[in-house]
Amino acid sequence: MLYLRAAFRYTQRVFQSRPFCCEPLISQMTKCRDKEQLFDLVAKNKAILSEKQVECALTVLWDLRKLKSYTPQDIQYIRNHPQYLTLQSLTAEKMKFMNDETLVNVLNVIQRFAVEVHDPLLEVLIPEAWKRLGRVLSLLMVNISALISRSFQERLLKKSEVLFDTADSSYLSAAKRIVQFLRKIKCSHYPLLVRCNNLFLVSVDYLDLASINKIFSLYYTLQFYSFEFNIVMKRKLTEMIPLCDPTASVTLFVALASVAQPGDKKRLESTILPISEDLTSQQALAVFEAMGNMRSRNIHLIEKIVSTLNKHLDSYEPIELLKIVRILTSLHIQNKELFVKLRELLLRYLKTSNILVDIRSLVCAVSMLPSHLDDTVIARIESVLPQCNLFDINVLITSVSRWIQNDHMCLDSTTGKQLKLLQKLDYYGNQKIQNWNNLFLHSEELRALRRDCFAESFLERIVATLQCLVHEINYTNVVGIASFISRTNYLSTLLLDKVASVVTQHIEKIHPFQLLAVLLPFSSLNYDPPQREEFFTTYIEYLNSHLGTLDPHVLVHHAYSLATLGYFPEDLLMAIFNIKFLAKLNSQVGILSPSSKNRIRLCVMALNRAVCLESPEYQIPWFHDRFCQQKSNKGFVKMNQIQQQIYKMLSEVLGETNCVKFLPTTPYYLNIDFECILDKRKKPIPYGSHNITFGKLPEMHGESNSQLVDSRLPPDAQRIAFQFLDSKAFCVNTPHVKGQSAMNKRHLEILGYKVIQIPHFEWNSMALSTEEAWKNYLRDCIFGEMKS
Repeated sequence: MLYLRAAFRYTQRVFQSRPFCCEPLISQMTKCRDKEQLFDLVAKNKAILSEKQVECALTVLWDLRKLKSYTPQDIQYIRNHPQYLTLQSLTAEKMKFMNDETLVNVLNVIQRFAVEVHDPLLEVLIPEAWKRLGRVLSLLMVNISALISRSFQERLLKKSEVLFDTADSSYLSAAKRIVQFLRKIKCSHYPLLVRCNNLFLVSVDYLDLASINKIFSLYYTLQFYSFEFNIVMKRKLTEMIPLCDPTASVTLFVALASVAQPGDKKRLESTILPISEDLTSQQALAVFEAMGNMRSRNIHLIEKIVSTLNKHLDSYEPIELLKIVRILTSLHIQNKELFVKLRELLLRYLKTSNILVDIRSLVCAVSMLPSHLDDTVIARIESVLPQCNLFDINVLITSVSRWIQNDHMCLDSTTGKQLKLLQKLDYYGNQKIQNWNNLFLHSEELRALRRDCFAESFLERIVATLQCLVHEINYTNVVGIASFISRTNYLSTLLLDKVASVVTQHIEKIHPFQLLAVLLPFSSLNYDPPQREEFFTTYIEYLNSHLGTLDPHVLVHHAYSLATLGYFPEDLLMAIFNIKFLAKLNSQVGILSPSSKNRIRLCVMALNRAVCLESPEYQIPWFHDRFCQQKSNKGFVKMNQIQQQIYKMLSEVLGETNCVKFLPTTPYYLNIDFECILDKRKKPIPYGSHNITFGKLPEMHGESNSQLVDSRLPPDAQRIAFQFLDSKAFCVNTPHVKGQSAMNKRHLEILGYKVIQIPHFEWNSMALSTEEAWKNYLRDCIFGEMKS
């Protein structure tokens, strides 16, 4: 018995077990009629008080104020009383055991008794309350994301911003749920994403492999990119490579695939290869998707993963089968057996499925494989048309058109039913567009429409509808409208003027991370709004105030876009063209894929060239000579059919082939197709013994390329540059030259060239359908202005 009693006392002490007289003690507290009586109870029972009893004591202490009004002296007496200090100490000690209601009640009483601005106990209780609120709120947000209205979403986001203003690593789980909520509602809310991202960065030691992989996936879906996050997480994940077990190696491979260096990628692939045949269906798909993202060329591993996918093919959902087909296509994998099995499986699913999302995915997938579009499939597609929104119809019409093109049984003619299906899709799409009467309700559909899979028949109608709703464009949707214009390359002066007006008036309400999106349509489409000076001045001032918050590559894109339009803000350029910034940019670019890395470096080069040519007063040196030479020294370049036509006609117009130079090396390495030189009598000057032959790149000059061309010309001679402009150089709806081609011409003219740009729609027109017409066209371009 003595041993049992001792053991009981020990467990009471260690596990803080509660006394059986809990309720009687609380009853005694509620019957107290003055503070001294209550303090006596606290003194006698302080060793065994539970969190509920502490709550009761504090509540009763404040309720006694109703019976006996407390003076400031009474409040001070209570605050200094030893038993009140005991209650405070117990509150801090038992805070973790309190449920949410108890914590709120205790916090309420402590706040009322507090007279100091920074009460030590409040500084402990308030963060705990906010932490719990963040946890509960984030759980609530994730669970009700599909049920709430847009206005309620915005209120939740604003509340979450306040919660995360002072968040620490204890909010880590809540932050992950908040990002998950944003993914569920398809909203890249940058103020909240930035707060969560900052929390992830300071809590990197608490993030495990699964969490990092999940965050990468969420960021990818939300199109949110943080160089700093990628660098920190890449370092942490790379350290895990030698330590990971086979189970974790799949997750590590997926997480690191997009950011790992070539050496690390090889190590990752070597860890996957031995276990590739034992992967589950989902693991194999995750690895295959990662290999597609990293453009893997490991043939042996690809074959192993494809074999595993083939084994599990029947277990995949339609959306997963679509992923597999896309990756097989992007990696140019040739596996006849797999493609046959895939086609049969897709068609079998398509003929039995009744779910819109599945049918859309299946049609998109099977359209990439040669197969026959039969009546059963057509009927299945027609059955879901009433359920489709514009995005669904757009995917279907693009996929059906591709399917018909790939259908070997319909190469000679398209059946009436297939044409009827396309007409129905077009009809339903037009009906959806005509029903657009509120930008707010259709912003998600607009955001989902992409240029690379856009039915051209819808574009003009969508723009016309947006122009009718132009009065609804405001700071909440202006970024979406600007992004849509950039994606489609459709020049609508009415929409762009409204975008410029809204941005000028409300730029402080646009997050700095979204700022580039509103500039891109103006720079890419080469358009100046009526309020040009006010718009760009406001934009540049706002950008200058956030130079320290944007990633280096984003600042480079800002500067290049402004340079395209002829703006060269000094603060921005001085921030970019310094050794510290360029070193940081170089280190961050190092984690990108080769294609992304190349795009950013080309952008820096083009910006450097633009500043040297258009703003020499900044005295920024040209430091891309070696880079451009490496890009130019790529061996032989073949003329395409159009270039051969132009070369032949130019040779005949100018008299001989050695008067025309193909792909000449220009100062600052500006791209032109052909070059010729006319003397002061407007006669062509031959290029000496240097004959141009089809497919050969002219020899590179060894001297520095930054000299002006006139220094190497005879007196009064002139260089003429010829550029053929294909459809990509123009807006889709008008023969208006886009920004990059316009800037290219501007720079060549600064260097002393006469620039002749040959639009594709003129060269391929009916008016120029003969060789003689082509030659007359070129003669007029070369000599017309000179003779006048």
